[in-house]
Amino acid sequence: MKISYNWLKQFINIGWAPEKTGELLTDLGLEIEGIETFESVKGGLEGVVVGKVLTCVQHPNADRLKLTTVDIGQDEPVQIVCGAPNVDAGQKVPVATIGTTLYTPEGEAWTIKKGKIRGEASHGMICAEDELGLGKSHDGIMILDDKLKIGAPASEVFKVERDAVFEIGLTPNRADAMSHYGVARDLKAGLLQQDINVELITPSVSSYHVDSRTLKVDVDVIDKEKAPRYCGVTIVNLKVEDSPSWLQNRLKAIGLAPINNVVDATNYVLHELGQPLHAFDASKISENKIVVKTVDAGTKFTTLDGIERELHEDDLMICDAEKPLCIAGVFGGENSGVTEHTTSIFLESAYFNPVSIRKTAKRHGLNTDASFRFERGIDPNITEYALKRATLMICDIAGGEIASDVVDMYPNKIEDFQVRLSFDNAKKLIGEEIPRETIKSILTSLDIKVNNVTETGLGLTVPAYRNDVLREADVIEEILRVYGYNKIGTTEKLNASIANMTKFEDFKVQNVIGNQLASQGFFEIMSNSLTTPNYISLSEQLKEEHNIEMLNPLSNDLGVMRQSLLFSGLEAVAYNINRRRQDLKLFEFGKTYHQFNGTRDEQKHLAVFVSGKKVDERWNAQPQDSDFFYLKGTVEAVLERLGLNNLRSAPIKTDVLSEGVSLSVGKLKMVDFGLVKNSVLKHFGISQPVLYADFNWDNVLQLAQHNSISFKDIPKYPEVRRDFALLIDDTVNFEDIHTIARQTEKQLLKNINLFDVYEGKNLPDGKKSYAVSFTLQDENKTLTDKQIDKIMKKLQTNFETKLGAELR
Repeated sequence: MKISYNWLKQFINIGWAPEKTGELLTDLGLEIEGIETFESVKGGLEGVVVGKVLTCVQHPNADRLKLTTVDIGQDEPVQIVCGAPNVDAGQKVPVATIGTTLYTPEGEAWTIKKGKIRGEASHGMICAEDELGLGKSHDGIMILDDKLKIGAPASEVFKVERDAVFEIGLTPNRADAMSHYGVARDLKAGLLQQDINVELITPSVSSYHVDSRTLKVDVDVIDKEKAPRYCGVTIVNLKVEDSPSWLQNRLKAIGLAPINNVVDATNYVLHELGQPLHAFDASKISENKIVVKTVDAGTKFTTLDGIERELHEDDLMICDAEKPLCIAGVFGGENSGVTEHTTSIFLESAYFNPVSIRKTAKRHGLNTDASFRFERGIDPNITEYALKRATLMICDIAGGEIASDVVDMYPNKIEDFQVRLSFDNAKKLIGEEIPRETIKSILTSLDIKVNNVTETGLGLTVPAYRNDVLREADVIEEILRVYGYNKIGTTEKLNASIANMTKFEDFKVQNVIGNQLASQGFFEIMSNSLTTPNYISLSEQLKEEHNIEMLNPLSNDLGVMRQSLLFSGLEAVAYNINRRRQDLKLFEFGKTYHQFNGTRDEQKHLAVFVSGKKVDERWNAQPQDSDFFYLKGTVEAVLERLGLNNLRSAPIKTDVLSEGVSLSVGKLKMVDFGLVKNSVLKHFGISQPVLYADFNWDNVLQLAQHNSISFKDIPKYPEVRRDFALLIDDTVNFEDIHTIARQTEKQLLKNINLFDVYEGKNLPDGKKSYAVSFTLQDENKTLTDKQIDKIMKKLQTNFETKLGAELR
């Protein structure tokens, strides 16, 4: 939010430097993120002076140029070549001297330099108004008042305004400070704590009076819940034109482009008092009737930006007797706004329900100065005052007349809040006792009324515009920020408690696995738990009825809590690939959120994503693509690190995985992993394969707590390896061989490894060859050939019987 210092000083008389004022505002909680310099004319006309043309003759080498000598207040006149048709001797003119920087209408800078034009020296430039940024005309040079002093700075002649503009990082709770008046109100309270008592100047509306009652507009507020207060008045015989320069400068300083005197006046009051207003062309209001209501869902409405929007049944609309005119508190309609042909207006000032406005604005993707304030809650009791303030300004600068009484529909007044403050609680939260008189002084300076005083505390009335001060703790926070955080001393003693934690605390296990993955080249990502409801369509496993929807979503893309970590992870993958980072190894610890029969459920997950090459390109090794088995090794390493070894494997195919495996321990699923389907990747614009693993982290933690690490001596006796080359059906997988081998020999068989696979030429159709090694070892004695042969014969028999295998 931008705040003009010159504008601020209209409310509070302060002569401090902007930097010092910025420090105080920051201490008050209105953090100043930067201070910019504004000049009503870019460059401030620095280097431009008043000159007098002494002579003006035809340029000897150009028909359209004149050769002039100009007195600019220096010892000697300067020679300037000028191409303006209206230049003549005896004129007072603005002259840009050598070294002056001027700006084009687009803001590009260019510098006046000494040079020659068609062979004649030129030491400056006689300027037109567009060249100085004082207007749009380029018909000729500016002719100045003959009474002006030669050499006088043009910045003084044209009264260039300079201003300091504060960029305030306003927190969402401080709706009361979304205006110059609100900031001045806080500044006054802060100054009072420095023993500087200044008056807060409020713009007067005492001159307000009705000129005639010739244009009455009837107002009917049907939806009083969404529009608790609605005011309006008509103004006739006005002339829509450019605003006066002072008003344009105020708006330009805070980054607004002037439009016309009526719209500029409403914008001025918006940023002055924090009350949004809207002006309707009265001639476009059917039957002179305003109706505040909702309309049927699907109603088409074209807004001021020319976009046709489809209205929701909960959108509050300002309508006339026939049609919608404006999305209440958000955006005006294309066919009801003020134009250069407007001569009479209906001026609206209202208080709309913040939740309703927030939903409507987010629903349509609109963010305006008006919705920004209505969403956070404005002062419901300033509505009529702001209307009169804006009306007087419009009448002053547009020549209008007030043509009706003020309509004020306010059936149920929004009351102030009652809060009880305990002195003991204030001391406890602040950490220091603040004098009671100081507390009362601070509260009074913040418009918080002290109703009664006791030995233990205060009874307070908080004004309705402070909708963030509803509790005792909020009041204490207000006291502390005005009193000054820097005034609160720090203790020399630091108290800390030692937590009694087990080695399997969630965060400890997470850190162990996170460090393990990081050491393998993985990067941790953190995705938003809020996501778009459209991802439901990508997986049949996700159900719309399981969504947990946000009541006030920030946008349509952040409308629900995620049911899976897959899609937010793929967003990160796509983001990196689009920036030429194709080799990715990512992981994320996060939660998924579901709603089952009205009960909300959170589940912890670990998601792992692999895509591209395994390792970076290097000179001594060929690059290898990450494949299923690379991900499988990563997954098993995570589980083995936590002591989870007795895993049951089963192949899976889901609507998001084209090839996958599920690992379980007993009935508890540990992880699903595999290759993400191309149809899913296509939705994110990803053209390269992506491997994905989804750990059920709750189940992993549950079993990890019951696993302990055991140690044993290195065996004294040697191990023996024997190999089989098995011809098997291509439907048989290594897991089948592994399971049968383990069931056949449980004591001496230590390891089973598949070290070669062959399919193709010289093999029967439907067959493949597996080369499998078996490692045998007895920890108490050396194995004999007889024992080894017996075990291998038994393995061969079981493979032949159960799998139809043959030895090659």
